[in-house]
Amino acid sequence: MSSTFSRVSRVETAPRILVVEHEADAPPALLGRWLEEAGAELVVCRPYAGDALPDPTAYDAVLVLGGAMGANDDDTVAWIGPTKGLLARAVQERVPTLGLCLGHQLLSAALGGQVNVNPEGHQIGLHRIGWTDAASDDALLGELARNGTSEVGLHWNYDVVVEPPAGSVVLARADRGEVQALRHTPWAWGLQWHPEVDLAVTSAWAEGDHQNIVERGIDREAMLAAVGASEHELTTAWEPLARAFLAVVGQHVS
Repeated sequence: MSSTFSRVSRVETAPRILVVEHEADAPPALLGRWLEEAGAELVVCRPYAGDALPDPTAYDAVLVLGGAMGANDDDTVAWIGPTKGLLARAVQERVPTLGLCLGHQLLSAALGGQVNVNPEGHQIGLHRIGWTDAASDDALLGELARNGTSEVGLHWNYDVVVEPPAGSVVLARADRGEVQALRHTPWAWGLQWHPEVDLAVTSAWAEGDHQNIVERGIDREAMLAAVGASEHELTTAWEPLARAFLAVVGQHVS
């Protein structure tokens, strides 16, 4: 049975989304819930726990999450290189693909871009989303960019895409100029921020990243309070991303 036929048969029932999770404390969380509520089936692959990375063409879409490792850690994290290979194949085979934070960086690296430590310093906490003009007409992010509610996102990153792949379109930049969102093809995107996380996930990250937070002079409790106070706003802003992604899935399965 061809991958094309099997993808069609699944979408006629419920789209199956391959989720690559890099760490137990970086789950699909809110985005996973929203996708399931919108009718998708999530198949979570946990390579850190020994799961083998599957062929992405066996799924209707691919979602790659964040993690503390880096996109250039091929020599120290066994699944980083293979995940980039998975992403390159997904894009080549027109499987709708979304990368978040590390997933965004891995996707850019897989397609020939460059990822390095952020020359402007680490980003931790709530930061403004700087939509570009190109975002307003984007199939995935256009409604979010136009509606005026998706203006803030939770960032937690040390690396950024410093050179996007050839042909990629920048859809958002941070106030300091860092790339926040890229469209690589009409079926593949990367987001530097975390639309998926809630206060519980953020609190776990703040605990695990305590030393970096102290060294940066960030008031941990104030940051978490800000995230908690914005949780409803963030949920309202980013829940439509799930529906938009599933709309893309429906358009690109042939």
